[in-house]
Amino acid sequence: MPIPNFQAFLLPLLKLADRNIEIKLREAYSIIADEFHVTESECAELLPSGKQTIIYNRVSWAATYLKKTGLLSSNQRGIFQITSEGKKVLAQNLSHIDRHYLTQFPAYINFRNSIKEDNNNNADSDIFNEDRNKTPEEILEKAHASLKEQILSDLLDSIKSCTPSFFETLVVDTIVKMGYGGSRKEASKAIGKSGDEGIDGIINEDRLGLDVIYLQAKRYTENSIGRPEIQKFAGALLGKRAKKGIFITTSGFTTEAKEYVKTIDAKIILIPGRQLVELMWEYNIGLNPSAAYEIKKIDADYFEEQI
Repeated sequence: MPIPNFQAFLLPLLKLADRNIEIKLREAYSIIADEFHVTESECAELLPSGKQTIIYNRVSWAATYLKKTGLLSSNQRGIFQITSEGKKVLAQNLSHIDRHYLTQFPAYINFRNSIKEDNNNNADSDIFNEDRNKTPEEILEKAHASLKEQILSDLLDSIKSCTPSFFETLVVDTIVKMGYGGSRKEASKAIGKSGDEGIDGIINEDRLGLDVIYLQAKRYTENSIGRPEIQKFAGALLGKRAKKGIFITTSGFTTEAKEYVKTIDAKIILIPGRQLVELMWEYNIGLNPSAAYEIKKIDADYFEEQI
């Protein structure tokens, strides 16, 4: 089953705090995961950024909402206790608590209004209206992923419409930016142009030139690269007594082509169009950073007083 949304953790977290004088967030996370029968693999699922697990993020935000509402208090980072107001809520024997329920508390309204003010009262950017079942990080990362997907799609379309010579430049720029040895000039050395829309090039695997990697790239708009093309490339490597090659295309590779490279002695890496634009995104090839949003968290160690 899917990991419950953070609102589902509000009441269990409040009850857990009521059973303990104080409890650490990491302890609460583990107990609640067991209570909801979250599997080990589900507990390992990460946010798109890969920096935090989904369930820990949701439990953490459930604690934040309860604290901002005044139902929990926290004197130390990551350690919280139930308040008298929180005990009153539990005395009602509720079946669940959600954000709608929290609107009866002035502290929660103030918290929500402060978010709106930070967003210049723009309702469209109000995290409370974006997706009621997601945490702010999840909303932000979902928006980032959506924007990235659109840019990668546009980037691939731009590559497919560029000239063959420009595509050669793009491929070399990407490989060099990834940290392979040699200068851009050295990386673009021709070793036998085929005369079609691909390039054949060579690049040092390291800056000392201890080994070389052969490159081939084909700018296809629709057709996938099949086994015959890869066999031809493998034959070229054999003729040069080379053992490493990279084959890049703007389209993709057939299953037969992928299976073939597993059976040969030479190490050939296949990079389809999608992976190419992902690399361009990572190394800012053909892209300009527009804006950066930095998410910060409290440094708990900083606030630990020395005795």
